Amino acid sequence: RRWLRQHDCVEKLNMHAILSASAGQEQLLTELLVTYAKVPVLIGELISVEIWKHKIFPVLCRLEDFKPRSTFPIYVVLHHEASIINLLETVFFYKEICESAEDSILDLIDYCHRKLTLLAGRSANGQTVTPAVLVPPQELQKQAETMEFEISLKALSVLRFITDQVESLPLSALTRMLNTHNLPCLLVELVEHCPWSCREAGKLKKFENGVWHVVPPEDEVKMTKLDGQVWLALLNLLLSPECQRKYHFDGFNKSQLLKLRVFLTDVLVDQLPNLVEMQRFLSHLAVTEPASPKKDLVLEQVPVIWDHILKKNAGKWEAIAKHQVKRVFSPTEEELKLQACRWAQTYSLDMMEALAPDKPRCRVCGVEAAKRCSRCRNEWYCTR
Repeated sequence: RRWLRQHDCVEKLNMHAILSASAGQEQLLTELLVTYAKVPVLIGELISVEIWKHKIFPVLCRLEDFKPRSTFPIYVVLHHEASIINLLETVFFYKEICESAEDSILDLIDYCHRKLTLLAGRSANGQTVTPAVLVPPQELQKQAETMEFEISLKALSVLRFITDQVESLPLSALTRMLNTHNLPCLLVELVEHCPWSCREAGKLKKFENGVWHVVPPEDEVKMTKLDGQVWLALLNLLLSPECQRKYHFDGFNKSQLLKLRVFLTDVLVDQLPNLVEMQRFLSHLAVTEPASPKKDLVLEQVPVIWDHILKKNAGKWEAIAKHQVKRVFSPTEEELKLQACRWAQTYSLDMMEALAPDKPRCRVCGVEAAKRCSRCRNEWYCTR
């Protein structure tokens, strides 16, 4: 029950962050997160839910005697990860937020690397075959799969904001991004395979704002926000003097990076002029052998949240799942009603409409509408 209250708080904070960002007033929220040291708390919660999805959720789906009245409580836990990563994406634009993460920034870098690896491993079309009729566990698994894709895209944005601050990141964070995880080569994979783009029935489809949509022929070469995030992260990681000093430009890494040249067309560079610097860097890289980084004796920090949770609960996953089935995911009818009231307050209709990307339109004339029908609460009108 305490966790549900915490989820409500995170959800409201996420909604407030989105509304504040759209109004250009998110400074107060970022100051509060920094003042009360809540960024490491959010990162810890994010990784806890990720581990729950990997270790507990599959056990729940396998339990034959688990037939809950409602699967919504489980969906809320799955959605919790999406809420936190969305909140972090909104606020990590600010340098002070990135700095306030302190040592937990290493855990967040590892988290983003895991999500980007999932993205790079997706099939060419990014779609999965869905059975005609889904029973609850399969339905939840399908929802989790769809959510995982969107979460991974949010993690890409968070990683790009982290790379914006390479000058102020701890040395361990830079080493982890460049050498432990080799993020430049992983980003090259994303440029090559572009998992948020696919061809279906001869038409190009791209994933933007939470939906797949068909791209008109004249817009096929237009850079999306996700494309821009990848290229900006590459610019930050490859052109920074500190990064160039630490990165291993060996034969494999060099050959992978030079694959980018074929994508750096005039049309792309016109849309993101900073890529001219990338073209120059790659042209220079192609004809030179960069010096190997110095092998200094370094005491390196390592992320602790993921390992701590795994070690603490090793061998207990099935017992935890069965305990949660009894105490959390099998609520009585009265408890479900109370939860429904709480969720209705959190996900109010007015809040949902404020977050919607499209403004309501008049049912009669189609122009933007400001008045809603007081009887049905669904239709909108521009006048009485």
